[in-house]
Amino acid sequence: MRAKKQRLTVTVDPELIEAGQQAVESGRADSVSGWVSAALDEKIRRDRQLARLAAAVADYEEEFGEITTEEILTQQRDDREDAVVVRGHRKPAGRKAKSK
Repeated sequence: MRAKKQRLTVTVDPELIEAGQQAVESGRADSVSGWVSAALDEKIRRDRQLARLAAAVADYEEEFGEITTEEILTQQRDDREDAVVVRGHRKPAGRKAKSK
């Protein structure tokens, strides 16, 4: 059984209130309260994932040594080289589209 919901009063930027209201108006949320609750749930989930990732990195570094900037840059380069482009074809550089 879920615990009874509690009222919470917070101060937020006007843009956030507007975004919540737009989410309700567009049908992406049942209420601003529900929209805020979903955002807080997502924040908690992300924080827990980041904590697990930090723990995994710490465990790795404890066993194999600190990950260096050079290793990170090398891995980034290798990842870019191995990446598969999934967007459409690009127009050749320097050529302009013909106007009608």
